[in-house]
Amino acid sequence: MLKIGQVEVTRIEEVVLHEQTSLFAEWTDATLDQYRDLMVPSFYDVEAGAFRVSIHSWLLKTPKETILIDTCGGNHKDRPASPRFHQLNTPYLERLKAAGASPADVTTVICTHLHIDHVGWNTHLVDGQWVPTFPNAKYIFPRIEVEWRDPKRGAKEKPPAVNLPFVDSVQPIIDAGMATLVESNERFGDEIDFIPTPGHAPGMMAVRLRSGGKEAVFVADVTHLPIQIYHPGWSTKYCEDQLLAAQTRRRMFEYLADNRSLMFPGHYNRPHGGYLSRRGGGFTFTPTERVP
Repeated sequence: MLKIGQVEVTRIEEVVLHEQTSLFAEWTDATLDQYRDLMVPSFYDVEAGAFRVSIHSWLLKTPKETILIDTCGGNHKDRPASPRFHQLNTPYLERLKAAGASPADVTTVICTHLHIDHVGWNTHLVDGQWVPTFPNAKYIFPRIEVEWRDPKRGAKEKPPAVNLPFVDSVQPIIDAGMATLVESNERFGDEIDFIPTPGHAPGMMAVRLRSGGKEAVFVADVTHLPIQIYHPGWSTKYCEDQLLAAQTRRRMFEYLADNRSLMFPGHYNRPHGGYLSRRGGGFTFTPTERVP
């Protein structure tokens, strides 16, 4: 647990996955040689020849709220289009409880975007039905993401398997009347506001936390691995608009460096966050070890 002012921040891990180096079109063996000290062993598994990517949520306990940012892949979900997330069975909820929050304690769920690995625990299976996992929470979704992913609207031409995360993890929340759609630039409560970060996903947003004169930004998938701090123009194969993602990444990195904001990405393995500084026309990364 780490404190940002009056807010307790805890990372809730679901699973650490291997990601092939095809994640970045620009990656070569020479890149690994140059950045070995940065990437090995936490972010790159030499034996497997693959990146290590963490799938996790962020739990925030403010004086008034218990907030969960992003909800990973979820258990028992059919994911034929994404085998790594197909029928997962992890002790995620037990880890959440160990961090001091039962599902009933969560007052707000914030989904930074609606990709498969950010919405799964929105719902869980009860008597054959997908029902809200956090019964007392309001769920915050970016409006653009809902419009883009809805099989009846923006995603109506996509294969059914691709739409399953929306069908089983987003639509039940909307149907239950528990969803609040935002424009991704609002203030939420005393400590939090949202920053639009489109590119990786059309409506993705970062969550900015300010408390006690300190600031942290949960940047979601603006960056997947710290190699991008040194090459902000590199977008992953999962970025839906790679050029816009790169522009957003550089803008966010400039903000983080200039404001000395602590960065918490959505998928960094240990260390799970850190600070950026400007170096020439680029950036350097100083990790923090104080994140569990």
